[in-house]
Amino acid sequence: MSSQPAVPATASDRRRWIALAIVMTAAFMDLVDVTIVNIAIPSIERDLGASFGAIQWITAGYALAFAAGLITGGRLGDIYGRKRLFLIGITGFTLASALCGFAANEEMLVASRLLQGATAALMVPQVLAIIHATFPAHERGKVFGMFGAVIGLGAVSGPLLGALLTQWNLFGLEWRPIFLINLPVGIAGLILGRKYITESRAPKALRLDLIGVVLVTLGLLMLIYPLTRGRELGWPLWGHLCMAGSLLVFGAFVAYEKRKTRRDGSPLVELSLFRVKSFAAGIAVQLTFGIVCGVFFLVWTLYMQIGLGWSPLRAGLTGVPFSIAVSAAAGISVQKLVPRFGRKVLQAGAVTMAAGMLLYIWEAGRYGTAIHSWQMMLPLVVMGLGMGLIVAPLTDAVLSDVPHEHAGSASGLINTTMQMGNALGLGLVSVVFFGSIDDRIAPSAVGNAFGEAFQNSLWWAVGVLGLIFLVMFALPPRPKQHLEGAEAGGEAAAEREPVLTH
Repeated sequence: MSSQPAVPATASDRRRWIALAIVMTAAFMDLVDVTIVNIAIPSIERDLGASFGAIQWITAGYALAFAAGLITGGRLGDIYGRKRLFLIGITGFTLASALCGFAANEEMLVASRLLQGATAALMVPQVLAIIHATFPAHERGKVFGMFGAVIGLGAVSGPLLGALLTQWNLFGLEWRPIFLINLPVGIAGLILGRKYITESRAPKALRLDLIGVVLVTLGLLMLIYPLTRGRELGWPLWGHLCMAGSLLVFGAFVAYEKRKTRRDGSPLVELSLFRVKSFAAGIAVQLTFGIVCGVFFLVWTLYMQIGLGWSPLRAGLTGVPFSIAVSAAAGISVQKLVPRFGRKVLQAGAVTMAAGMLLYIWEAGRYGTAIHSWQMMLPLVVMGLGMGLIVAPLTDAVLSDVPHEHAGSASGLINTTMQMGNALGLGLVSVVFFGSIDDRIAPSAVGNAFGEAFQNSLWWAVGVLGLIFLVMFALPPRPKQHLEGAEAGGEAAAEREPVLTH
């Protein structure tokens, strides 16, 4: 045990809540950056004369670099300090955002987006790890409720913010402010983070598993790259072979990690985490929920902007009720509902989200291309409430029994799983959405065709939500921290002391 003097409670409280605000702002910045670009694509295409292939890379390059580096980023935080890696990540992310904003051509923009994704992979896993190591078990429910609200807000405010910044054409910069807006936020996060975030790392010395890094990165790229580019390239044979081969690479990775654990106890992924029932079940739910989000958010954007011919601003404003509903439900679910009803809250979320989608299917079929934004409000609010009941308690459930020394690794796995689910969902869009649209469709029939494809996609998403409902039975009836009661507070300081440094 460390012999450090205790920090006075009032100072400690103030510092950690400021630290929470800083890391959540960084998480919000990343979430917005994932979605903000889609709205500005037409403007980027006009300004830079970007090819379709380059446009694909501007969007997919970020996701690829981000997903491939998350597990490594989480483990680096465990080894070298989560505060240190967070500050390195936010510095790199801010610089990469500046390079994106000042990109002179499509090649520079693609390269800058790859760098942005790679630095986000250093920053994002530290967010959950810092929360996990800074807050005692009995407080984490409230904190993850806030985190879920931030996720909901970030998911939908990205397109709205992108629409506003592009439409305003600030200083004649057209699309560039969508990246430059990160500069003041990133600089403030860096300055305040240095002062208020408390350093934490794994208590026992770990070493970076370089072979593990190579294997997991290769496996993720072999799975996600063909999914991301498959439709554009016509689903070539090599893409299917690549995805099948990724399973062999992941198998080799697991075998190597077992050997590495026996040899020196420093694997990239702590496989013992999967023996924790709440973690293993939560990861399975994360993956399938990621698929739903990947399908819905893309087909929703295509339906409104191409099928209905709405402007980016109108499409963004239509999503505001959804965002508000997600944020409200996320806060209430962890603080009020989960302590009382446990995993039933998450299952109610899956049922509610499916009900909202069924309502949306009915409205899209009934009103066709004449549908109004206000008519979408009810299904979007119902869906948002369902999503909010899932996102915050799910993070709480996955991390509830994870040891502090593996918080970074676990956080990286959670984020990577969600990204993999999103990529699988995006891949499925080619089948469930574009697969039901004729390539030689007449311009006058585009609206109806996109409306039918949207409904077809939502039916698939409802089916996946049914699967999620069943998988949730494997989650613990109640997250551990909600059963710890008052004694958790007394034990938390002793529990955290060995891994925190000031």
